[in-house]
Amino acid sequence: MKREARFDPREAPAYRLSEAAHYLGLSASTLRAWTLGQRGFRPVISIADPRGKAMSFVNLVEAHVLAAIRRKHGVTLQSVRRALDYTRNRLGIDRPLAHQQFGTNGVDLFVERLGETINVSRSGQLAMARELRAHLERIERDPRGVPIKLYPFTRSAASGAGARAVVIDPRISFGRPVLASAGVPTAVLADRYKAGDSIDELAADFGASRDEIEEAIRCELALQAA
Repeated sequence: MKREARFDPREAPAYRLSEAAHYLGLSASTLRAWTLGQRGFRPVISIADPRGKAMSFVNLVEAHVLAAIRRKHGVTLQSVRRALDYTRNRLGIDRPLAHQQFGTNGVDLFVERLGETINVSRSGQLAMARELRAHLERIERDPRGVPIKLYPFTRSAASGAGARAVVIDPRISFGRPVLASAGVPTAVLADRYKAGDSIDELAADFGASRDEIEEAIRCELALQAA
């Protein structure tokens, strides 16, 4: 008897592009170009549901890694795609950005080819590699190296503020952001805050610090305003 494939929440099309763009600190137009293509160039990330314009958790991880380059260097979609194709071929991996091996020699392969394509100096390439690795550190993996959690930046990537206050875990709250220390959805915290609960009251109720509560609320309210 043929065994049914087990459902994997990490691969489910769970995030609208507008949601994912907010979680990653990107503009919706930038993420749309990376996932749906632009001006005749094919996408650099194959999303779970291109027709419905919905991303999976693994897609979110892939875009999170590429966002390290997009935030500071203004690299074109074509250049990124070429460097990513080169890295994919050299590693022999279909989705290198989500693969554990990208954190080792994959980063160097990608940055070296990207640097050659856009004529970036060696020091510039080293800076790119540092940024990529800083983003990779925010991905938690299981013993097989598969991504299971993502700790998104709740402010600018450079500030480091609220470094791990919020986590995205596809097994919790349908993959929506939650307070990392308590598992409560950021939407719940935001609703209670808007209803009149103070930061101190929420911190006491959930055994969290004021900073953690503030970062969680900031994340959710910014999404609603987007």
